[in-house]
Amino acid sequence: MKKLLFIFGLAAGLVSCSDDSATPQENEDPSGNNVVLLKVDFQNNTFEGGKMLSFEGAEGFTISSVYHEPGDFGDITLKYDEVDETIFSGTIVWAGTGQMTYPDALTAPEGFPTVQAGVPMPGLEDFALVEYSEFSYYPEVIDYDAIWASIDNLQIVKDFRNGNPDGKVHLFLYTPGVAIGDPADWDWYVILNNNPGDILPN
Repeated sequence: MKKLLFIFGLAAGLVSCSDDSATPQENEDPSGNNVVLLKVDFQNNTFEGGKMLSFEGAEGFTISSVYHEPGDFGDITLKYDEVDETIFSGTIVWAGTGQMTYPDALTAPEGFPTVQAGVPMPGLEDFALVEYSEFSYYPEVIDYDAIWASIDNLQIVKDFRNGNPDGKVHLFLYTPGVAIGDPADWDWYVILNNNPGDILPN
């Protein structure tokens, strides 16, 4: 009997310590003030996963940044400015490849429910590039249609756009390597907020 209780306790412990990348939610408040990060491959516009983050209520949604230019090593942090909370961070290596450090992990694409009819693409005026410094890099020509097409069938995109149809679709290009950086290592992050009152950063 004691052995059975021990095994049951061990199993319960393993369940409670399961990987948080198994669900899009960083916490269990899907009805709150949420931000979703959706990762899209830079070269082939393939959806590669994402994460939903929940925050205490705030008016508006402004993305601010802390950028340390890489000498050999640097980093970039994006923050939900109104609540002073991190939504993304990653290292940048001058002649190598950095990595995302927050969130700790992303939910795999198969963890995101889909819908049959794709969410209509917002107008180009509804997209906003995250300009984190004078060294922000974005290609001269951005294929907004292809980026949107990679995520337009996600239930979470439908929910966020229905809940905040006037919110900006923020695009951040994470380039973890510079100088001889390889575009095969680059990724778009589509950032949506479900809090009406979304505003652009100054």
